[in-house]
Amino acid sequence: MQNEPHVGIFWLVPDDTHPQRLVTDMTPLSRAQTYGQALTHPRGHYEVWLAWQKLGVTGLLRNGLPRTIYAHEYEAFPRGRIVFQQAEERFIIYGDRLFQNDASEKSICSVFHLTGHAVCIRTDRHYVV
Repeated sequence: MQNEPHVGIFWLVPDDTHPQRLVTDMTPLSRAQTYGQALTHPRGHYEVWLAWQKLGVTGLLRNGLPRTIYAHEYEAFPRGRIVFQQAEERFIIYGDRLFQNDASEKSICSVFHLTGHAVCIRTDRHYVV
């Protein structure tokens, strides 16, 4: 289902037209992986970034991704992860402090189809730039 909530990973990456563009890799909640009490995206930041870099600049652009990815490490840009806490019935957005504002929350919730669901944002040392 296209409007189904998703879990996943994300970055803010500059590209030719945006100083900070949200790029994502996500999984519908119905296909998410169990991790303890949470449902999560099965892939990690390093794994996804490396796969994107292997596409080369032409492949990145063909897939609608910023060419910036090719020349930088995955830790170079603000990033985060969304999980679903089953016991709380709430989505948790873990990320850099940069994401702790209404505009970022609204953008992330829109892209991951979380609008109308219980959501909270938390910082996590894994995602600090």
